[in-house]
Amino acid sequence: MKTVCWTKIIGALLISFSLFRPASGLAQGLPGGGGGGGGGGTTYTPLDSWSFNDHTNWTSDNGYFPLSFTNLAFSPLGNFQSLVVDTNVSVLLQYRVVETNGTTNLTVNVGTVTFWFAPGSWSGTNAGGTGPGEYGRLFETGAYTTNSSYGWWSLYVDSAGANLYFSAQTNNSSGTFTNYLSVPISWTTNYFHFIALTYSATNTALYLDGVLATNGPPVTVYPGQNALTNGFFVGSDFTGTYQAHGLFNNVATYNVPLDAGTIQGIFSAQYPLYMMNPYNSAMETIVSGSSSPTFTNNYFDAISGAGNLQWDGYASTCSYGTNALNVWISNVSATNAGNGTMNVTFTIQGGADGYAYDVFAGGYLSSPLSTRYWAWLGQGYHCNTYTVNINSQIAFLILGTPQDTSGFGLTDAYENLILHIDPNGAQTDAYGVPYAWYAMNGLSISSAIQDPDHDGLMNYQEYFYGTKPIVSEGFSIWVSTPNGTTSIP
Repeated sequence: MKTVCWTKIIGALLISFSLFRPASGLAQGLPGGGGGGGGGGTTYTPLDSWSFNDHTNWTSDNGYFPLSFTNLAFSPLGNFQSLVVDTNVSVLLQYRVVETNGTTNLTVNVGTVTFWFAPGSWSGTNAGGTGPGEYGRLFETGAYTTNSSYGWWSLYVDSAGANLYFSAQTNNSSGTFTNYLSVPISWTTNYFHFIALTYSATNTALYLDGVLATNGPPVTVYPGQNALTNGFFVGSDFTGTYQAHGLFNNVATYNVPLDAGTIQGIFSAQYPLYMMNPYNSAMETIVSGSSSPTFTNNYFDAISGAGNLQWDGYASTCSYGTNALNVWISNVSATNAGNGTMNVTFTIQGGADGYAYDVFAGGYLSSPLSTRYWAWLGQGYHCNTYTVNINSQIAFLILGTPQDTSGFGLTDAYENLILHIDPNGAQTDAYGVPYAWYAMNGLSISSAIQDPDHDGLMNYQEYFYGTKPIVSEGFSIWVSTPNGTTSIP
């Protein structure tokens, strides 16, 4: 059994817990985190968002139609609905900056743009491929000109797919051009990344997959009204020529810069949905960064996200472990929250950048630990402080590491404490269904021949057919057999 660290607290075992934090509705307010201008009490409401559920008219989530669109495609990759901008002909998706009723969809001097993006025909990663083959626009308004005669504002990648940029031009006689941000990237075809760009008169910042990648100078250069009247474009420039050659999910715009905690929270909430999509095979092989050379997690986490942990902010001091597995809990406190509950606050220390650490709670200690009932509370990152509401008289916290011996998507700690199975043993049941699949769907690992959604398919059949075991498919299935009887396939 792997080493786990625990701290005894005066608190309680969280009886009711969720394996996944629900996805944030982008059209709803998002609570701010504690890491920046937003603060813990700020609520962020998008100007508008585009989930691309409507892949006929391509309306926004607030119901606004695009100015124009042509040659768009739709894919089940991503969060089961993605805009595809990837052809050898002109492709265009154009929305208004300001609607005819006065509703604003984009502000270029201050705000935030967030979206999920995956390369399409990039021929693999930029290390061995060709990138988009042109300066692919991800999100843009205005138009680039050599003399800044029009005005331009763009988040884009270079032709090799090796760098991501945020640049702008004004439409003045001096030909002002500013490259605010640039960061190297190495992205794989059909692998989704969460991109968040914040900008204001104070600074600019670019976050990739919930983590600050780089920051830059304040926004002082941006296009004027003449350029903004032509709207903004997703996935290409105004001609439809300079394409991103990729897939887009869950685009959102804000008129304020989101803080770091909120950006991390959006990523943590939505990332599991991309991992649960069986089509996203590219996302099942994650290679971690170089911050911890002694440990590389090459697999995805089937159980991931913030769960019930509430992010309080960054720790005042940050301690790194000897490697990604050397992690511990510090600064534990518990306060009475009323109604028989306790708010328990703690800091994750040690470990390394970019790794998510499972937090578990249990009412008793025993030897071995796996013989007791434990609840998964969520995942946190080192050098961050979290609070969780617990409702019992006494509880123990255990911090699990990202070690996944089998590579099937469940950490050793989760298998030991929640499923009570050996991380070195079998990872599938007698029907060949991975235990990770049961866990992702909130099912018991012994429920292969159950049919919780009553659609005529047992759980193991749902796995092999790629259907949803807890959502009825809207039909029942029978197959005739040679002896005249019927059976489920």
